[in-house]
Amino acid sequence: MTDVVITGLGATSPLGGDVSSTWEGALAGRSGVRTFDNDWVEQYDLPVHFSGQLAVPTAEVLSRPETRRMDPSAQMAMVAAREAWADAGSPEVDHDRLGAVVSSGIGGIWTLLNGWDTMKEKGAGRVLPMSVPMLMPNSPAAYVSLEFKARAGAHAPVSACASGAEAIGTAFEMIQSGRADIVIAGGTEAATHPLPIAAFAAMAALSKRNNDPQGASRPYDTSRDGFVLGEGSGIVVVESAEHAKARGARVYARLLGLGMTADGHHIAAPEPNGTGQTKAMQFALERAGITTTDVSHVNAHATSTPVGDMIEARGIRGLLGSHADSVLLSATKSMTGHLLGGAGALESVFTIKALAERTAPPTINVTEPDPELEVDLVRDTPRALPADGQLAAINNSFGFGGHNVALVFGTA
Repeated sequence: MTDVVITGLGATSPLGGDVSSTWEGALAGRSGVRTFDNDWVEQYDLPVHFSGQLAVPTAEVLSRPETRRMDPSAQMAMVAAREAWADAGSPEVDHDRLGAVVSSGIGGIWTLLNGWDTMKEKGAGRVLPMSVPMLMPNSPAAYVSLEFKARAGAHAPVSACASGAEAIGTAFEMIQSGRADIVIAGGTEAATHPLPIAAFAAMAALSKRNNDPQGASRPYDTSRDGFVLGEGSGIVVVESAEHAKARGARVYARLLGLGMTADGHHIAAPEPNGTGQTKAMQFALERAGITTTDVSHVNAHATSTPVGDMIEARGIRGLLGSHADSVLLSATKSMTGHLLGGAGALESVFTIKALAERTAPPTINVTEPDPELEVDLVRDTPRALPADGQLAAINNSFGFGGHNVALVFGTA
């Protein structure tokens, strides 16, 4: 079996415009959520007035022609991909052995809805010629593959909020199957548009703490009332260990295992017993060839919804048993909001950084933990992971439609 490693990291998020500032913000327990500074709320009478918005707009990083031909979702992916590739050493590669897997849960919704408004107001002749290439869900993957001439395959698995994690899992399988030596992989989302906000609010999925936006994402707190929408991208460079060693690459972590299941239960609600979630974690550990006692850290999906948080927490406790007392649990959406298709990728970056620095990032806004929570939640300030030996960590991502993805990473 081919060993797989992570050699590059990239991100743009509500906490920062790159990995360094994003990770620094997470360790500081800072919220990237803020109130909208435009006229959306009044114009559309939105019930939610805030989201996790990019700390550094893509227009400050990309050229004007790039922002004109790419939907914001692809723009964010490009910012993160360029950082990840540079971080990996901008390796000389056989482009037939280089792949790109970049996912979005919703795709180019800004392009789609703005284009429809343009057509209604000004006619078909004013619709942008590049509208379809911009709005298609595989647009971020396509643009990344074009940028780096990745010809081993360009893929965009769409599985709602599990999309970014599934993209990294697809990269893992591309390398283990021998299709590629390096894959640029991750997720992106730019859905802080009035329509998704109104739609999620209509589902009673969003927090409505308009008077306290930075305290609105409260995973595992008894007063949690829904998730906070976020935007951004996380990208990692996934590489075979042999290829990385041959070029003398720095290795952040090993990608050890992947587990994927489906609930087959409901289009939006998780299966109440969390059976599919637990099986995804079990499969990932089995594929990694490790046991539950090897796990030191879990970056939970934990969106801050009243029902979903505890289903996952019970599954983690049930899987780990008494060893759960020795595992540090982090819920980083408390700081970034929920990046939907980008969440699993950004949280993979957090998980990899946690292993590399042996530090678990905090969960903020938890003033009264749910009494059912039986895992050691890292609250408010970072906590050290074991200083010696090999460590393993699980990153969970679950999506509407019952998609469950678990990734297992190990120290380098």
